[in-house]
Amino acid sequence: MHLALRPVVRSESGLWAYERVLQRCGFQLVAGADEAGRGACAGPLVVAAVVLPHGRRGEVPGLADSKLLTEKAREAAYAEVVRRALSWTVVVVPPQEVDRCGLHVMNVRAMRQAVGRLDPCPSYALTDGFPVAGMPVPTLAVWKGDRVAACVAAASVVAKVTRDRIMTDLDARYPSYGFAVHKGYVVPEHRAALREHGPCPEHRFSYVNVRGALRDGGMVDTEAMDDLVEIGA
Repeated sequence: MHLALRPVVRSESGLWAYERVLQRCGFQLVAGADEAGRGACAGPLVVAAVVLPHGRRGEVPGLADSKLLTEKAREAAYAEVVRRALSWTVVVVPPQEVDRCGLHVMNVRAMRQAVGRLDPCPSYALTDGFPVAGMPVPTLAVWKGDRVAACVAAASVVAKVTRDRIMTDLDARYPSYGFAVHKGYVVPEHRAALREHGPCPEHRFSYVNVRGALRDGGMVDTEAMDDLVEIGA
C-alpha cells in the first residue's frame, strides 16, 4: 500500500527529517529498508529493515549511507544500530534465487519480507529509490533514501555489513576469487579470476560476465555447472 504525502521536511532535522514528519502525521514507528549486493555478480542479495526509536536514542552517531563510510565506521555504526533499534531484520537471497527469479523480483520480495518480519510492526516504511508494491504497511520511495533518511541509512549499514561478512566467509571457501576484498563486485581482479578459474557456486549465472567466463573456457566448478543447468541456461 502506498500513501501520497507532501511532507514539509525541515532541513534542521537533517537525517531524521522524514521520520519526524511522519511521526507528526501519526506514524509513530517508521521503518527503513535497503539492500546490498545489487551490482555484484557473486554472493547473495541482502535486504535489511530497521526501526529506530524516537529521540536521542535513535540518533545513531556516525550514521550515514553505508557506501560513504569506511569499513571501520560501518562496523561501528552497525553495532550502534543493532543495539539501539526497536526492531531490525535481515533477508538473505542466495545467488541461485537471483538467477531463478530475477534480481528486481527478489529485491522487492525480500523488501516485503524484511518489513513484514519486524516486531513490533511499523506503521510506515521508507524505501531507497524505488517503490515496493505489496508492502504490509503504507510506504514511500525516497530518492537517495540512504542519504536523507536515518532509518534507510541504518538499513543500508545493516545490509552492507551483513553481506560483507558473508563474502569474507565465502572467501575462505573459494580463495581463488578474492571475495574478501571486492565482495563479489565486478572489478578487474574479479574478472581475471573468473577467466582463469571459471565461476563457483556463489556466482550469478544470469549475469553476462559470468556467462562470458563460461564461453571463454575458464575452469568450471562442477557444482556451479549443476546450478547453471537448474536455471535453464
